[in-house]
Amino acid sequence: QVQLVESGGGLVQAGGSLRLSCVVSGSIFSIADMVWYRQAPGKQRELVSTVSRGGSTNYADSVKGRFTISRDNAKMYLQMNSLKPEDTAVYYCNAVVHGPLGIRGYWGRGTQVTVSS
Repeated sequence: QVQLVESGGGLVQAGGSLRLSCVVSGSIFSIADMVWYRQAPGKQRELVSTVSRGGSTNYADSVKGRFTISRDNAKMYLQMNSLKPEDTAVYYCNAVVHGPLGIRGYWGRGTQVTVSS
């Protein structure tokens, strides 16, 4: 009933930029925190950035000053600048949604970001 769909990934050279998007759709009463995670090959999924319903943001140390998270209603964005090869990963969006089934966390299927050196 609730779907999250990411887009905007791709192949980019080091130093380049990408803008990821996440759209939440379905039976939604409200959306609380929205989060970007990423998972590199052979590594655990890690938190990249969060944005609260009120607009408060947090970033992993590894992306501070390079990535900017934002949201607009049921959409969330991640502007990624000065990309590095170590940013290569599948990027997932996560949202805490209040819907007909109560308050639950939902995941998208991910979008691949590859940064070449």
